[in-house]
Amino acid sequence: MRNILHWWGLALLIAALDQLSKFYINATLSPTEPIVLTGWFNLVLAHNSGAAFSFLAQAAGWQRYFFSGISLLAIIFLTRLIQQHTKNRHFCFGLTLIMGGALGNLIDRVAQGTVTDFIQWHVSSYYWPAFNLADSAITVGAVLLIWDSLKARS
Repeated sequence: MRNILHWWGLALLIAALDQLSKFYINATLSPTEPIVLTGWFNLVLAHNSGAAFSFLAQAAGWQRYFFSGISLLAIIFLTRLIQQHTKNRHFCFGLTLIMGGALGNLIDRVAQGTVTDFIQWHVSSYYWPAFNLADSAITVGAVLLIWDSLKARS
């Protein structure tokens, strides 16, 4: 039980940092005025009612509940996986990053119906869709799971 609380504490910290960053961005940025930090990195204010890359963002509103349900099921499933693999720290860390990111975005969906995105990378006039710290945690967690899987095979 202690191990799962340790991992849940980390997931809650990730979600809290995500929410703090989104609160700050929502309080300081205007949707029409990005802040250019470098020639390849901007801060923007975007609200995404869909999933990654704005998938289903133009749907009639049902996607809020659909993606919230998926997030909730994923968090339950990830918690169960962590409970079953407490001895594999790299695996559990990757799962926890994903869980914390899912929780951060779930909080947005429940509270406001959209997910706040604000990090924008670009090369010349080619822009990557905006994302947030929760998305970053999910991505890093997935990379760690792949790395852990490949390491286990060698």
